[in-house]
Amino acid sequence: MWTESPLLRDAGAAVLTGGAAMAVLRFWEQVGNRALLDQKLCRKLVHISVGLVYFLMWPLFSEDDVYAPFLASLAIALNVVRVTLIGLGVVKDDGVVNSMTRHGDYRELLRGPLYYACAITLTTVIFWRKSPISIAVICNLCAGDGASDIAGRRLGNMKLPFNPYKSYAGTIAMFGNHSNVLHRLHHIDFVHVLLQPFRVHRWELDHGCCLRCHVPCCRDCRVAPGQHAPR
Repeated sequence: MWTESPLLRDAGAAVLTGGAAMAVLRFWEQVGNRALLDQKLCRKLVHISVGLVYFLMWPLFSEDDVYAPFLASLAIALNVVRVTLIGLGVVKDDGVVNSMTRHGDYRELLRGPLYYACAITLTTVIFWRKSPISIAVICNLCAGDGASDIAGRRLGNMKLPFNPYKSYAGTIAMFGNHSNVLHRLHHIDFVHVLLQPFRVHRWELDHGCCLRCHVPCCRDCRVAPGQHAPR
């Protein structure tokens, strides 16, 4: 390791994490500005990719250093501030609006994108690598929920019998993509390294994901026309 100081090591890792997250965001901003993809699809690809890139940087940080979770979450926390300023109209950034909103309204940033960034930030600070809850939350939020929306919009003709606003395709995609991401990470020993102290197996996280899928399926998702397509 380039330094024996945990604080300096974590600070360096935070810089790398911020650079990686910013590079991914800039890429999708260019895609959004050039209208290369449907705006709703672009938004969810941002949703999926940024969170997973951020998550993959975790092994660079110290597990036990008290500053590690705060430095790790710094990149996402700064994005919270950025999204808030743009959503309030204080700062103008068409790239962010085009890549993170459904309909091109900057005020949408104060809803889903802001909640998403806040949830990841709080999960990192509270649970960090000291609890498998962090892995379950971030994988569900990024991979599961993102895939659910994409699949539901395109293949969601067959609705759930107890909730006409949710589809079989979206629900299966949520569980399937979450499980697939965990499987890939487990294959390269990423999840194993994080979960080893807790004796938690991947199938237990899959079970948690299955329970998590019931929440959006059972809630009432009715919205104003044109705001959000059922999935």
